[in-house]
Amino acid sequence: MASKLLMVTIFVLDLIAFGLAIAAERRRSSATIKDDKEGNFNYCVYDSDIATGFGAGAFLFLLLSQIILMVASRCFCCGKALSPGGSRACAVILFIICWLSFFIAEVCLLAGSVRNAYHTKYRSSILRGDEPLSCETLRKGVFAAGAAFIFFTSIISQFYYVSYAKARGGPMPYGGEAGVGMAAYK
Repeated sequence: MASKLLMVTIFVLDLIAFGLAIAAERRRSSATIKDDKEGNFNYCVYDSDIATGFGAGAFLFLLLSQIILMVASRCFCCGKALSPGGSRACAVILFIICWLSFFIAEVCLLAGSVRNAYHTKYRSSILRGDEPLSCETLRKGVFAAGAAFIFFTSIISQFYYVSYAKARGGPMPYGGEAGVGMAAYK
């Protein structure tokens, strides 16, 4: 039987990660071009960098959720064998999909946090007519993609754990005595 406390804990951690990823998307850094006091150079001025912290927080909460799930299910490869049947097959498929969506979500969150924290230091000279200054910022939708994959990972991990628990709780193959019962032949 699946542990309801574990499922609620994983859901809450995933919900926090989802909320932080949405907050990071909404608070991405933006930049404006300013002139220096003498008017010789243009430079970029970036606003608050809080989205980087939100993205890193979402990354860590999703990581914690995945670690708890894998410890509870013994990473699917340790411990006793699961009962054969549909639940085991479903658990195997969901395990793979869960790790794939988790990996994509973590890559989106990590890349978004790193890219959002990166601020260009280039200056453009007005007097010489250099190329126009480009204040690079994070592309819109990176944290949103991370949030979407967090949501997907959350759903898949819940189904994975239920399938795993169902396959774990069923009658075990060869679950009887390890030796040959010879007591009746004395």
